[in-house]
Amino acid sequence: MPRRVCLVIFPGFQVLDAAGPIAAFEAAGGYQLRVVATQAGPVRSSSGVSWLAENLPRNGGDTMMVAGGEGVDAAVDNLKLLRFLHRAPLHWERVSSVCSGSLLLAAAGLLDGRAATTHWSRTDQFQRQFPRVNLQPERIFVQDGRIWTSAGVTAGIDLALAIIGRDLGVEAARAVAQELVVYYRRPGGQSQFSALISMQAGQNRFDSVLEHVRSHLRERHSVEDLAARACMSPRHFARAFREETGHTPAKAVERLRLEAARNALDIPGASVQRAAIECGFGDPERMRRSFVRLLGVPPSVLRRPAPQD
Repeated sequence: MPRRVCLVIFPGFQVLDAAGPIAAFEAAGGYQLRVVATQAGPVRSSSGVSWLAENLPRNGGDTMMVAGGEGVDAAVDNLKLLRFLHRAPLHWERVSSVCSGSLLLAAAGLLDGRAATTHWSRTDQFQRQFPRVNLQPERIFVQDGRIWTSAGVTAGIDLALAIIGRDLGVEAARAVAQELVVYYRRPGGQSQFSALISMQAGQNRFDSVLEHVRSHLRERHSVEDLAARACMSPRHFARAFREETGHTPAKAVERLRLEAARNALDIPGASVQRAAIECGFGDPERMRRSFVRLLGVPPSVLRRPAPQD
């Protein structure tokens, strides 16, 4: 029997939030796909292109996925949709969202006390409106029990690949990734955006310090050293740095090293040991612990093998 997948859309949905996962499930085969909305008929997306949707289903299935998009702010006031989503775990084996669609799951009460993610641009809004959710804004996707959420737009494809891997096996998901010409697969813990960019918000007086760290990852970078470069006392520097970047100096250095190591391991045949040394971790075990803590996977999972002759 084909696995039943239901894509929920609403006026102002983002086309790629729905089209990406649909393309992945289609390529995998073995899935019965439906696009649904609170009212059957054409549903206009944020791009102006309309999709034809069926009515919300009465019966359940295997995976329900909610798209995101600019229209989510109006959709959270749609009581019919929220009631449907609230009851979804009773009828669907897996409930998921793409991008800002997580706001709808949260509004329906499905994310209270759970870990979740969303598009990075919605982070402040999400945390303000749904403080009971353990939001993890940097994650590509998050699974908490039967609830899955993913970050912005193309992360929906990563989410679909993870679901396909769970349903049909790793080799099937890998084949889909090859068909779609995308990576198999970015781990859920991978950051949505550059560590450096995320710490360089506005007129950040520590931009030059961060640039120095990124350009000299093999150096020690103690708080005292960084404070001297910023012409500040260590105590004042540590406090001001955290206020402006959202991270302690040590965590910022670790994130920059981690991002550099992740990029280094994306080169086919890259050496884990060399990446650990060049990126300032010193040894592979220290780098492994950092990867597991921040990304949820060891470096070996992200390392691309050398091409076959």
